Amino acid sequence: MEGNATILARELIKVRGGKITIHSHFNTAKISWSTWNVDLATTRCESYIRPGALPDVKPGKLSDDLFRRDFSINAMAINLNPKTYGHLIDPYSGSKDLKGRLIRVLHKKSFIDDSTRIWRGLRYEQRLNFMLETETLKLLKRDIPLLDTISGDRIRYELECVLKEKKPEKVLRRAGGLGVLERFNPPLKSNGWLAEKFRIARQANLPHTPSPIIYMALLAYHLSGKKSEQFISYLKLPKSTVQILMDSSSIRTKIDKLADSEIKPSQLYRLLHGHAPQAITTNIIATNSEIARYKMRLYVDKLYKIKPLLDGSDLTKMGIAPGPHMKELLNKLLDVRLDGKVKTREDEEKLVRDWNAD
Repeated sequence: MEGNATILARELIKVRGGKITIHSHFNTAKISWSTWNVDLATTRCESYIRPGALPDVKPGKLSDDLFRRDFSINAMAINLNPKTYGHLIDPYSGSKDLKGRLIRVLHKKSFIDDSTRIWRGLRYEQRLNFMLETETLKLLKRDIPLLDTISGDRIRYELECVLKEKKPEKVLRRAGGLGVLERFNPPLKSNGWLAEKFRIARQANLPHTPSPIIYMALLAYHLSGKKSEQFISYLKLPKSTVQILMDSSSIRTKIDKLADSEIKPSQLYRLLHGHAPQAITTNIIATNSEIARYKMRLYVDKLYKIKPLLDGSDLTKMGIAPGPHMKELLNKLLDVRLDGKVKTREDEEKLVRDWNAD
């Protein structure tokens, strides 16, 4: 709105009640009622001191605010004044582009000012089944190198938005075809393998699927060593995500062992125990080995839940002091329980006595 949004918000509260949240620095306000919210923002204009920089924002007119939008379909407004209520304000023909199913920038410096718009343009295009307008596509291709001026955390945010799409592989495939994925460090590829694995992630009855973190792990699945470290560093990934990617890579190196049809349940447990569940799920989706997939499903569906019937307090009552020896006995109990060599509490007690007597 033109004028001060926070003043209007306070006036609305007087009339309709509700809870108000003011952000004075940005001249914005949020009004919350029981079932819905309204965000009010003061119209602004912006300028960029250099490509890749965050904009310098100050109050402006409605025309200024619409001009700062990324694409014409996002640069429309509805008049709320009583005399002209419902009038469409559309200075950049956004409604025409909606009908024509086009994604079009407002000016030739749009991607120079903010090259993250490249990612948003591809996302809108693929989600809506629109097309990049001819001149917009030319400008996008011209300005792809400017993605190198954007900080890794801003690129990560755009990638996370892509991975939240219904079919993110469509956006990645388009980005790969245009050379946008090559701007990552290291360069990434979107191919038939990735599209197929994303599809499986949506269809598989597995924990955490589908989810952006599984998509992220699949996207980085074939990165290892230095390249994986570069990817993590470039995007400034949070620790929780880093752990999942590292665990996924660790499991990938064990696929040959997991694919051994003779592997015991206890050995399987030891190979997978302690890894993030999302990393195991990623490998179930990614591996080409049916045996390894079956073994990992066995762990996820059954083995990880198995525990000995005896615990530390039980062993203490049997005269075993807490410490490394007790831990060793509990681990041995878990192994025989996993391998089906004991069934009852009495079976476990007998084994403990036998082991402790040796």
